[in-house]
Amino acid sequence: MQLDVESLRTFTTVLDLGGMTKAADELGVSQSAVSWKIKRLEEKVGRDLLIREGRSLRPSRDGRELLDYARTIVATHDEAVWRLESSELTGSVKLGTTEEVSAARMCDVLARFNRIHPGATIEFVVDRSVHLDALLTRGELDVAVLQMLPDACRPDDTVLWRDSLVWVSAPDWTYETGPVPLITFGDGGFYRPLAEGVLREAGIRSSIAFSGPSAASVIGATEAGLGVALLASGWVEGEVIPWPRAKHLPALPESCHVARSSPGEPSRVASE
Repeated sequence: MQLDVESLRTFTTVLDLGGMTKAADELGVSQSAVSWKIKRLEEKVGRDLLIREGRSLRPSRDGRELLDYARTIVATHDEAVWRLESSELTGSVKLGTTEEVSAARMCDVLARFNRIHPGATIEFVVDRSVHLDALLTRGELDVAVLQMLPDACRPDDTVLWRDSLVWVSAPDWTYETGPVPLITFGDGGFYRPLAEGVLREAGIRSSIAFSGPSAASVIGATEAGLGVALLASGWVEGEVIPWPRAKHLPALPESCHVARSSPGEPSRVASE
């Protein structure tokens, strides 16, 4: 039995994103191509790997057993390709990142980059996406991880992951009528213009009740009942709840985190 890497990549992507359609978008192929690769993989192993429950998918017992091996095989394959295709980088690489990028994710990035380019070091700059993009344009960063809406992505950007966005409030302060006090990251943040635009589209007046420098401060202000916040789902923690009034608002887009290179820098550096 031989399992091809791209079928395993499709299998892991379907489970990571929770469906065939999202996996097709992520992989840049048609949904029928994704379905065909999954079917071919199941035929090769002679077992059902996915359990379909309505529109959702989850791994079968055999699928769970294969999943860890599949991740290892795909990661090893990709690292070998990156290693063989890359030129040896030396010196310092200036990397910009937002607070949205968790320590765990950055540790994974650093570990992989160090294996591929052991002669290079990374210098970090942490700021908001709009400021990081300006530093890229001026050549003051080599590459940056930026948060943006999907329609703002450029052809040479490398999409790292996507996040769903959620409205949150304190359980006892849900602001279900009247103007909405907003809790944001400030003028240069990703969330404020999006939150204000969605509320404006719904005909709801809003005002800024609190601007915080970090996710922890925004969540803390929300827990205290100072207002309503818009956040990536991965940041939702503590004593907050989905904002009940949000069910009457326009649907929220996903947010993307992309790696973007400075003008003149090869986009390969971002993908690595």
